[in-house]
Amino acid sequence: MQNNLFTSIRSLKLIDGCKGTQVYALNPSTANVNGGFGGGGSGGGGGVGEKFLQHLHDRVSSIRAKSVRNVQPNTSALAEALLPYGPPVADLLEPDIEPNLKPINFVETLADVYRRIEECPQFEKSGMYLEQCAVFRALSDPKLFRRSLRCARQHAVDVHSKIVLSAWLRFERRDDEITGLSSMGCCGRNIECPKACLVSAYDPESVNEACMCSGNPSEDVGVENPAGNEECSTSDEDGDMLFYVGNEEVKCMRYNIATLSRPFRAMLYGGFMESKREKINFTHNGVSAEAMRAAEVFSRMKRLDSLKPKIVLELLSLANKYCCDELKSACDSYLAALVCDIEDASLFFEYGVEETAYILVAACLQVFLRELPSSMRDTNMMKFFCSSEARERLALAGHASFLLYYFLSQIALEDNMKSNISVMLLERLGECATADWQKQIAYHQLGCVMLERDEYKDAQRWFEAAVGAGHVYSTVGIARAKFKRGHKYKAYKLMNSLISDYTPSGWMYQERSLYCVGKEKMMDLDMATELDPTLSYPYKYRSVSLLEDNKLGAAISEINKILGFKVSSDCLELRAWFSVALEDYEGALRDTRALLTLEPKYMMFHGKLPGDQLVELLKPHVQQWSQADCWMQLYDRWSSVDDIGSLAVVHHMLANDPNKSLLRFRQSLLLLRLNCQKSAMRSLRAARNHSAYEHERLVYEGWILYDTGNREEALAKAEESISIQRSFEAFFLKAYALADSNLNQEASTKVIQLLEEALRCPSDGLRKGQALNNLGGAYVDCDKLDLAADCYMNALNIKHTRAHQGLARVYHLKNQRKSAYDEMTKLIEKARNNASAYEKRSEYCDRDMAKSDLNMATHLDPLRTYPYRYRAAVLMDDQKEAEAIAELTKALAFKPDLQLLHLRAAFHESMGDDVSTIRDCEAALCFDPSHQDTLNLYNRARERVKEQQPK
Repeated sequence: MQNNLFTSIRSLKLIDGCKGTQVYALNPSTANVNGGFGGGGSGGGGGVGEKFLQHLHDRVSSIRAKSVRNVQPNTSALAEALLPYGPPVADLLEPDIEPNLKPINFVETLADVYRRIEECPQFEKSGMYLEQCAVFRALSDPKLFRRSLRCARQHAVDVHSKIVLSAWLRFERRDDEITGLSSMGCCGRNIECPKACLVSAYDPESVNEACMCSGNPSEDVGVENPAGNEECSTSDEDGDMLFYVGNEEVKCMRYNIATLSRPFRAMLYGGFMESKREKINFTHNGVSAEAMRAAEVFSRMKRLDSLKPKIVLELLSLANKYCCDELKSACDSYLAALVCDIEDASLFFEYGVEETAYILVAACLQVFLRELPSSMRDTNMMKFFCSSEARERLALAGHASFLLYYFLSQIALEDNMKSNISVMLLERLGECATADWQKQIAYHQLGCVMLERDEYKDAQRWFEAAVGAGHVYSTVGIARAKFKRGHKYKAYKLMNSLISDYTPSGWMYQERSLYCVGKEKMMDLDMATELDPTLSYPYKYRSVSLLEDNKLGAAISEINKILGFKVSSDCLELRAWFSVALEDYEGALRDTRALLTLEPKYMMFHGKLPGDQLVELLKPHVQQWSQADCWMQLYDRWSSVDDIGSLAVVHHMLANDPNKSLLRFRQSLLLLRLNCQKSAMRSLRAARNHSAYEHERLVYEGWILYDTGNREEALAKAEESISIQRSFEAFFLKAYALADSNLNQEASTKVIQLLEEALRCPSDGLRKGQALNNLGGAYVDCDKLDLAADCYMNALNIKHTRAHQGLARVYHLKNQRKSAYDEMTKLIEKARNNASAYEKRSEYCDRDMAKSDLNMATHLDPLRTYPYRYRAAVLMDDQKEAEAIAELTKALAFKPDLQLLHLRAAFHESMGDDVSTIRDCEAALCFDPSHQDTLNLYNRARERVKEQQPK
């Protein structure tokens, strides 16, 4: 049937029929705009799709209807529903241009940043850590970015930097999506306390300490309390002069007023006429009598007491006009203490900027930033940031910085890359840029935005500016813009030159493939995959090409290769389309549900069909499950380590019970397993928001804190939850967080006790299996192998398949190597995703068999680093030093990793290459500055270099 289905495809000549200068993106980040298959009606793609799906419609109409639980699905209706969208077309696919910094030599860049952080003065460290943030942004692990961001906040000196970095840390947790959480709420630590951030001081050791709010919530830090004090009467002391304001007079002491500023001193004691007068007319100075009385009180008492905001604003204007620094500072702090929400911020921001009131503007800015991303839709606030004039006014108030515009522009890009706000904020970012890396990122991102907006000439100009600032990767943008403008050969020559001038990378061949045809194109794509197997475009192009050659099975196998180790929305969409064409509606529904878990609002088929709608179209064509059926299906998929299948089942269950927090939590665990951390955190926040009980909510808040690098706070949440009600999840969280440290015997014993307590509490088999598995690991760490084996066997009895790995470890420690090997073989046979099983089994066999298993692990998941390290170590043992270094370098090209860098540094040391040793150690220490083995290696190499230098 497959041959019959695709007989007409070759005759249609899909590639010829779809040629055109416009190339559309298959890009999950722009799916809501362009959709997954892009193409639509340009260059004839829509016509081909219509003929193809008409053929599908004709075919399915003639096929015998299949009964699913006595339901007659209308397959003809499905074909008609998909008819307008057309199939994916290879020549209409194009790779993403990454919007972040992408150094030509990532290891060299990491090493350079680490070196400069270590050598720079203390007050400059915050800016250096921000640069490290920008470098880490290109990696898939957000924890590295957040850690550098925390370091930048830790070393921040001025109020402006503190409020921006604290708000950014909050945004990375997306606290705005947690119901009931105030944007100005305090986390209890100085690092994000909104009041502590308004204090200008450098104290990196105190940022993680408890703030004043946690001890006394009513106590303000850094600003005066505007209420509660009695105003001192002017009648306490006779004045020796009067200020007239209209018909009112204000009695003052000349000396006290003169102490307010040098201009007042000159006016009252200098050569001006006012120095001779006892009555001075102040009617036309823009200040009311009430404000002058307040100024008189301040001249004596040096404080502001219980004044209306209007009066303080008048005083602020007076202080600016007469250079009263002390009065201005008091007004500034007084008004800042009044700013509590976005309405206050919107009201006072204009006054603060106009009067250059640094703390008031900071307080308003802090509210705005902590309300992001929703506050970005507030036009009254955005007018203070977007234009060049607005940036200049902010600069006068001390609050225009590269840091601020970097934060704002990244949120704008995430919200809508094509928007005018994105363009304006990036333009302001470029105006604030001073260092080369700052110019590189500003200009490169402007190029990316202009390319998305189809403004190719401007895109090329900005990409050229980025290259001029030293960002070689932006050459890709220049080539793409030239191609879009019809200069395909120039684009080809540009990429050809880049490959010749630099050490080739996968992305270079990937980009050049766009400007080739035939065998040359496929050779470039194959080379791109060889150099960087994590690039998704080559897999997508090859799979769609196979579809066009009537090789649907091979097409699915090709896209499966990358989905086996890197799950993304666009690849899931592509496989769902292939499944529809193959009439595997269960497979299509599985992938669509998994896709919607990653991106709930994803638009499929050229951005024209909501994913939820495709689910509804597919549901009548598959077996219907009750909620009890779903639980059974979830157990089966969980036990077979089918994470995508498990995600789909959970999505199905949530459609029936969307408020089930337990299911949201399960969803987050699966997403973390698939390295989809952003989606996992969204599910975890949803679990917290749907919690029906306080103790349950605290557990989910604890996991949010733990996953964002706040281990101590997570432990506190677990303990608070246990104090309310003993539960499996609370004990499990506490054990898990406690185990994430260098455990001594006492701590290991505590972890065991906590896991045993967890197992005494009610839970389902899925979680009990995980707890038993973890408990087995804790027993192994304490050398209690028999107890560990019992735990793993009990876990296997409730279908926790991963326990085979723990049991194999126990057998290995008991010198039962054959039994260990057999256990891992069982895991390989049962697990759908089994790259890690091949890797672990290699530890229990001879060298040749180990090599075979590790090669299979790399084939299934090239992101696993142990196989590269093992092969490199074997080569080093065989005295093949160059080959050993090359093996590690190959992996480092697409997977910068601490262990890979440490091992290569050790190899360099053994070869007497101290310069390379130091470079790799510095790069490795960016990932973990406290990694002791690397620090020892680093210090030894530096000592040798110093000894070799002439005295």
